[in-house]
Amino acid sequence: MKLRLALWFLGVLLKRALRRKPRFIEQLEKMRGMDFGIATEDLSIARYYRMSPEGIQTDTGLPTDLDLELRFADAQSALAVLKKPTSKAFLDGMMQDKVRLVGDSADMTRLQKLLKHL
Repeated sequence: MKLRLALWFLGVLLKRALRRKPRFIEQLEKMRGMDFGIATEDLSIARYYRMSPEGIQTDTGLPTDLDLELRFADAQSALAVLKKPTSKAFLDGMMQDKVRLVGDSADMTRLQKLLKHL
């Protein structure tokens, strides 16, 4: 339940940043948008985010056409990493097989740069 709430709240923060934060908007325009999703490996909890300078769409589930997917072993490991979303936390999670990145690692770097402006 906590992970579902955290993922929903991330969508709220992204939409708020698009309305209020000029650096966030500037970074998003440079990227020309980005689609990413966060889920547990068994897909029991999944949410996706479609971001563009025109708006942000978010919903449950995990479409197949996303640029980047972050898959976590379980809800507890997802919360642990997402509470402190540093490069080291993601790397440690990958080394311990608690985090799996589906997509290009360059997209992960772009996403981290964008999320700094929340």
